Amino acid sequence: MATSLDVLDVQGKKAGSVELPAELFDVQTNVPLIHQVVVAQLAAARQGTHKTKTRAEVSGAGRKPFKQKGTGRARQGSIRAPQMTGGGIVHGPTPRNYSQRTPKKMIAAALLGSLSDRARGDRLHVIESLALGENPSTKSVIELLSKIATSKHVLIVLERDDELSRRSVRNISTVHVLPPDQLNAYDVLVSDDIIFTKAAFEAFVASKSKKEEVSA
Repeated sequence: MATSLDVLDVQGKKAGSVELPAELFDVQTNVPLIHQVVVAQLAAARQGTHKTKTRAEVSGAGRKPFKQKGTGRARQGSIRAPQMTGGGIVHGPTPRNYSQRTPKKMIAAALLGSLSDRARGDRLHVIESLALGENPSTKSVIELLSKIATSKHVLIVLERDDELSRRSVRNISTVHVLPPDQLNAYDVLVSDDIIFTKAAFEAFVASKSKKEEVSA
């Protein structure tokens, strides 16, 4: 069963409505699943370029630092040994790939569960457009956000070719912008409010509906 959501204009007034398909915005929020997907996404973002030098790689001669006997000190075989100053590191980090294999259906389910949580909490908004006229206006966007999304972290979903809206929001530090095809569970969860332009919302719903038809 689909529910409706008001579409707002730039002044924050109702300018229509859109249907929220229940299969996209009213699904069960599986917290363990979302946690697994988010952890995998953050792991994949790690560079994994950490590296320390072993005793075979640090600079230094292979000679003994001092003679074996007669000094009263513990015997040492190399100035590159781990216990020596400037020596190699034992069991230090080496370059590795942190990415985890996550099935596409799990990623999709985590996204829909996150969006459904925001929709049930009245944190999902749809606006006609962020553009006023032919020039970008950051001031008008800030005024709009003060009316519909006063939270500290806001995710705005724009179509890729909506350059005017993108230029209007790019200098707002509390706003993160994504195209609908890059929407993911992590960015939804770290954002308190999700704002779609009407065109981006329709593109997102159409893409998900098309995939469901193909899989069926």
